[in-house]
Amino acid sequence: MTLWAIVPVKPLRRGKSRLASTLNEDERSQLNEDLLAHTLQTLSDLNELKQVLVVSRDPRALTIARNYGARTVREDGQPHLNTALTRATVVAQVYGTSGVLILPADLPLLARDDVLTLLEKANRPPVVVIAPDRHQRGTNAMLVSPAGLIEYDFGEDSFPRHCEAARKAGARLEIVNLPSLALDLDVPEDLEELANAMTFEN
Repeated sequence: MTLWAIVPVKPLRRGKSRLASTLNEDERSQLNEDLLAHTLQTLSDLNELKQVLVVSRDPRALTIARNYGARTVREDGQPHLNTALTRATVVAQVYGTSGVLILPADLPLLARDDVLTLLEKANRPPVVVIAPDRHQRGTNAMLVSPAGLIEYDFGEDSFPRHCEAARKAGARLEIVNLPSLALDLDVPEDLEELANAMTFEN
């Protein structure tokens, strides 16, 4: 099985706007850059992934991606996330990928073993593997094999929609609940959860 990881990245200085009450623009930009670097470093260590593809309209984000050996797709204008992911999936399909892992770059606790867990669940396609957020509403990671099996429907409350799409497609649905994949950084409360998790680990 040939798998690609697709990492969508919002403009680094504009992402995480809901953290504005806690972090200023420079701090949010640095946080986004650090999260992207962490994600790319984690993925680059995995021989199980044929390629990492970063899709963004931010030149800085694309430069960082290329420094980690990732392919890049630059989006023009302000495309919807699901449209951007669909375009990136088509690029991956052109190169013969059998499945794609959609992994947003805002999972601070992401580790190599987490990605391997997702990949291991995808050994018998057709399959959709989903890691929901800690509220069981959003989709923090999703592996689809074969690529293009379902339409992407990221956004508020996307987890149940993706589950339903997988069932309608006749795919095997695998849910992966891991604390490290469940925590994404969107609101100030998430930063508190991250601080608590880091304190617990130490």
